[in-house]
Amino acid sequence: MKSIRTPLPAKAAKKKTVPTNPLLATWRTPHGIPPFEKFAAEDMEKALHRALKDHRAAIRAIAGVEAKPNFANTIQAMEKASLPLERVCDVFFNLASSSATPELQRIERDVAPKFADHYSAIFLNAKLYKRVADLFERRADLKLTPEQSRLLDRYHTWFVRAGAGLKPAGRKRVAAISNRLAEVTTQFNQNVLADEQDWYMVLNGEEDLAGLSEGFRASARRSAIDLGLKGDGTHAITLARSSVEGFLTFSSRRDLRKNAWSAWIDRGAKVGRTDNRKLLAEAIQLRTELAQLLGFESYAQYTLADTMAKTPTAVNDLLQRIWEPALNRAAQERDALAARAKQDGVNAPFEAWDWRYYAEKERKARFDIDEGKLREYLVLDNVIAAAFDTAGKLFGLKFKEIDNAPRYHPDVRVWEVTDRKNNHVAVFMGDYFARNEKRSGAWMSSFRGSHRLGRNPVRPIVVNVLNCARGAEGEPTLMSLDEARTLFHEFGHGLHGMLSDTVYPSLAGTAVARDFVELPSQLYEHWFSEPEVLERFALHHKTGKPMPKTLMRKLKKAQTFNQGFATVEYLSCALLDMELHAQTQEDVENLDITKFEENALARIGMPREIVMRHRLPHFMHITGGYAAGYYSYMWSEVMDADAFQAFKDAGDIFDKKTARRLKQHIYSTGNARDPEKSWKAFRGRPPEVAGLLKKRGFA
Repeated sequence: MKSIRTPLPAKAAKKKTVPTNPLLATWRTPHGIPPFEKFAAEDMEKALHRALKDHRAAIRAIAGVEAKPNFANTIQAMEKASLPLERVCDVFFNLASSSATPELQRIERDVAPKFADHYSAIFLNAKLYKRVADLFERRADLKLTPEQSRLLDRYHTWFVRAGAGLKPAGRKRVAAISNRLAEVTTQFNQNVLADEQDWYMVLNGEEDLAGLSEGFRASARRSAIDLGLKGDGTHAITLARSSVEGFLTFSSRRDLRKNAWSAWIDRGAKVGRTDNRKLLAEAIQLRTELAQLLGFESYAQYTLADTMAKTPTAVNDLLQRIWEPALNRAAQERDALAARAKQDGVNAPFEAWDWRYYAEKERKARFDIDEGKLREYLVLDNVIAAAFDTAGKLFGLKFKEIDNAPRYHPDVRVWEVTDRKNNHVAVFMGDYFARNEKRSGAWMSSFRGSHRLGRNPVRPIVVNVLNCARGAEGEPTLMSLDEARTLFHEFGHGLHGMLSDTVYPSLAGTAVARDFVELPSQLYEHWFSEPEVLERFALHHKTGKPMPKTLMRKLKKAQTFNQGFATVEYLSCALLDMELHAQTQEDVENLDITKFEENALARIGMPREIVMRHRLPHFMHITGGYAAGYYSYMWSEVMDADAFQAFKDAGDIFDKKTARRLKQHIYSTGNARDPEKSWKAFRGRPPEVAGLLKKRGFA
């Protein structure tokens, strides 16, 4: 019998699968760390546009809800809607700062005005503002938690300060200003990075290396290798702060010091494609116009209205109280250094490129401290361990390195942070070495913020970025005392993010008033200088022996050495930032940044031999969130000196009761309550300036 075969059904046409953008997919990695190796620039660009589109739709839906506004359908809904966009932004903008390829820079220039437009559309949305304003008027009857009340207050403040209450023409102009400011400030920052990338100075032979320590030479040799320079004896100085400032401190070649110093201070001020002076003038003009549209005479008044300081007068009162004693001390220091230079055979006038070199000689002569020898006890790995150990003693944190974690560059190190009960607290990432594609300076940021909006708490992924000059191959990286303090400073910011314990992401971690945000970081610096920390972690890089107690005592005596210079270098920036942003519209119409800088420095009596720590054409703080806010380091220093005194008064720098109060009221509370209330809850009274004056040696 012939078998009959039943024909098989025709195969269904395969559906064409569209690959998921890796930035928008679920990240199945340890602790949800972004899988950086999967992210191409094209993916990031598409993800940004998709996330913006989705966020726009979500906000439109919230504004269009017909039901009466309540906290859940308006404020909390906006918090939840922002999370997918923040997830993508956290990846992109962090990489644009620390791994700035030309393609990422192009994308950043493209999306910056789009983001400005996006947030203008949200905070100038009349329907949405009406809902927020209605809630704010009824806030006493809403039975909100203290944190919900704070968040509602913040949203109302943000809408009002964004111009939501203006008439249509005013709202339209505010949006246009925000768009252009985004373009200008992005270009400004990229120009500074370009100037830093374009310059290096080659050192060949013993004559060029004169005065440089063995450790610093090793770092300069490594810089030459990283730059691809040929020659076994070739060394290079770059514009990474650790490289150029180290060279200015140690090099006995006055002509080469001048070359390095000129390149360092002229960033952003060179005629050509990276000239920032007109860009900054335009930014000031736009900010001043924005402030006046919102009812303020100047941008400084607008900015300070929502800070602890409240007014430019309050800021200037503090700065001037310190400026005069700082000037007097700097004049004494200058005379002593100029005399030492003459003893050294320098018959030419004492100059700015001489200061660090002769300050080091003076310090060595007066206190018998050799910066080069001091570096031998400050090994990067040990300073990191000291920061971790201090956090353990204060807050019960433990750090375990994750070897297989994703990272955006091979240099990056990753740790899981847990508490005393081994509960997961955070992921901490450290990116410590200078690279050509990384912007200069040091900062803390997050690849994920913390919140408790959903069923499970979301814990943060915090990153610290520094620019240390890497040691020679096979050799440890040695740090200056200032670099070690900077590591502790940024780790203090990191703790502010890691210990955050708020429900709402907009109030988490470092999202606090600008003149409060530096308190946790500057306070943390204090512990590094304490003998209890130094004797355990300041170990010689070759012998492993602890720093001699005699050297520790010398460091203690020398704490206020050269503080006139350091204070004038910083305060001049704060004073010019404030004056620049305190101008009226008429003042800024034909603003010439070079003339303004020269005239303002003359008015405050700036010594010729000291240059601003950040000259205006490369002052990225005031294009990156510190406009009319650079004073905040000094404002916070009043509090940090007073806060550390609380531990001293307790008789133990790791006093458990004081540490618990510090964690509860400063490090974990975020912006869930007014910063003045947070401070008083910790210290029991308003801050006192006496501690700052004593700390800087001006008391």
